[in-house]
Amino acid sequence: MKRTLLITLLALLLGIGGKGLRIVVLTPTPEMHCVSCENKIKENMRFEKGVKKIETNREKQEVSITYDPSKTNVQNIRAGMKKIGYETKVVVDKEAKTR
Repeated sequence: MKRTLLITLLALLLGIGGKGLRIVVLTPTPEMHCVSCENKIKENMRFEKGVKKIETNREKQEVSITYDPSKTNVQNIRAGMKKIGYETKVVVDKEAKTR
C-alpha cells in the first residue's frame, strides 16, 4: 500500500503522463532580439499559475508554453506576457503529447 501511494505521488510530482496539459505557441511583439529578451520571458512567465514549461526560439520568434488548462488558459498567459511588455498572437494551441 505504501509503495503504491509513493509511486503515485512521485508520478504526480514528476508530471508523468502529462494528462490534460496543453501547449500554446505565441509570437511576441516586440521581437525577441537577444538572450536577455528570452530570459525576461522565461523568468517572468514561470511564475504564472499553471505554467509548466517555457521554450523560446529567437529564429522563429516563437514562445512555446506548456500549461495546465485546469489552472490557467491562453487569455491568462497572453495577459502575463502583456504585463512584461509583449503583445502576442497565438500560432497554435494544442494538446501536449504524452510520454
